[in-house]
Amino acid sequence: MHIDLSQDTAIVTGGGTGLGFGIAQCLVSAGAQVVITGRREEPLRSAQQSLGEESCLYMVGDVTSSSFRKELLLFTQNTARQPLSILINNAGNHLKKPAEEVTDSEFQSVMETHVNAGFALARDSFPIMKEQQRGHIVFLASMASYLGVPQVSAYTAAKCAVVGLTRALASEWSSDQVRVNAIAPGWIDSPMLQKALSGDQQRRDKILGRTPMNCFGEASDIGTAITFFSSHHAKFITGQVLPVDGGASIGF
Repeated sequence: MHIDLSQDTAIVTGGGTGLGFGIAQCLVSAGAQVVITGRREEPLRSAQQSLGEESCLYMVGDVTSSSFRKELLLFTQNTARQPLSILINNAGNHLKKPAEEVTDSEFQSVMETHVNAGFALARDSFPIMKEQQRGHIVFLASMASYLGVPQVSAYTAAKCAVVGLTRALASEWSSDQVRVNAIAPGWIDSPMLQKALSGDQQRRDKILGRTPMNCFGEASDIGTAITFFSSHHAKFITGQVLPVDGGASIGF
């Protein structure tokens, strides 16, 4: 099966490092032009050099800013070779802390990044895709969407909201050929994971112990799934959440 995204432009938020960069790599390998975002220019510039300036554009900014989101869509419209047809809501933050110690502002910060910003960017991208009668929006869910994971209450709330949002938007927008799906990564080797597991060998052992494949995934595992979901081969798939997790969601 050959996947050809050469007629597609994709935005990948948080695309300069880790999981986002792996997703961008896979989309570019399939022929898409990607616009990656992040709050630091150095990783974005490095990612662009790796992916190629013809295939990768970047904008520095924070997706929780409404003005930045508007600038991002305008930049993509004016600069990319094709209209926007793929949106990957990957940007995220993490908070590992006992629930009773989480402050209102900390909880809101996590929700703002994963849910509010993701929804707003999807909402504002929809008219562009609707006009073409073609588009695909992907939210990043998590094992925390399915499992009770201690010390990540805000993250869990956000990722559960993402699952509901995926289904709700798909029910509204799919008739305009704008599909909405989510990928629920298992534990993927990334800077965010390493930070979460730093100094916590017990947590690391527990994760691997409940993962039947007994290993962490790679960013390309997620990128490959997203690339397929974004292609015409998945044209009848919408409103779904696909775990890519080495079996963690069904592990004993």
